[in-house]
Amino acid sequence: MAANRERVALASFITGSVLAGGNAVGVRFSNRELAPLWGAGLRFLVAAALLVAVMAALRQPPPRGRALTGALLYGVFNFGGAFALAYYGFVQVHAGLGQTLLALVPLATLLLAVVQRQERLRAAAVVGTLLALVGIAVMSRTPLRGSVPLVSLLALVGSALCFAEAAVLVRRFPSVHPVAMNAVGMAAGGALLVAGSLLAGEPLVLPQRAATWVAVGYLVVVGSVVVFVLYIVVLRYWSASRAAYTFVLVPVVTVVLSWWLDDEPVGAGLVLGGFLVLAGVYVGALRSVQAAPARPAVPPPAEGGRRPTAGRP
Repeated sequence: MAANRERVALASFITGSVLAGGNAVGVRFSNRELAPLWGAGLRFLVAAALLVAVMAALRQPPPRGRALTGALLYGVFNFGGAFALAYYGFVQVHAGLGQTLLALVPLATLLLAVVQRQERLRAAAVVGTLLALVGIAVMSRTPLRGSVPLVSLLALVGSALCFAEAAVLVRRFPSVHPVAMNAVGMAAGGALLVAGSLLAGEPLVLPQRAATWVAVGYLVVVGSVVVFVLYIVVLRYWSASRAAYTFVLVPVVTVVLSWWLDDEPVGAGLVLGGFLVLAGVYVGALRSVQAAPARPAVPPPAEGGRRPTAGRP
């Protein structure tokens, strides 16, 4: 039984990581015609509607009580906060560089888990953090067809922190079916993004260019519905910091796609800085998990769909 759960989690992890590689490129294309908050809100509201239709087809009831609270908080952090900052950052930052910065998520998840007393702080985590920060500094000083605003880089780092906090928070609440979790989360996050767009006075328009429609279509169907359902499947069986390793694999796909589709320059600074960021993540988070005994981070969902809230890694 445990071996089957591990195979399901691993297959979901690999598939989701590869498919997510196109997300940052899609966001770059979306941002060329749609305002950032509006583009993100439109994406998740449409994706939420699709997931509600899937829930109806599966006769899957919506979450209630504490499970609903967990799904809403997941949406606020994972879709509202993380993507508001990510879409803003990708206006000025190329997809490959930006997605490499988001590779900080596993390390940020580990550190947040320590702060919230889910894990203990280790020397490796401190070393990994310092390596990753040096990598960010190297990338920020790399000439990339004009200066990259520091605020854009900080927005992407903030996005990584939101992704990390969402992964830590979701494990404090009862288990929810992946489709229902993302339907509620995307609806909540999408509503916050559209509200932010209205407050910012962004134009609420639909795409006119074919390339934008293709990008939005990919982001809705593949980059939102498929990728995040798979991510919740992984979170059912793996610890939050282990599941976050997807952000380490995604940049490899993203850099190739961004070079091919968006003419992103791949210079020595991006390669060296990216290597330091990934090395920091490996030292601070991945290496220690590989050395630990292989076991599910928490017991599988119990009858009735509730997950124990004690004894987290």
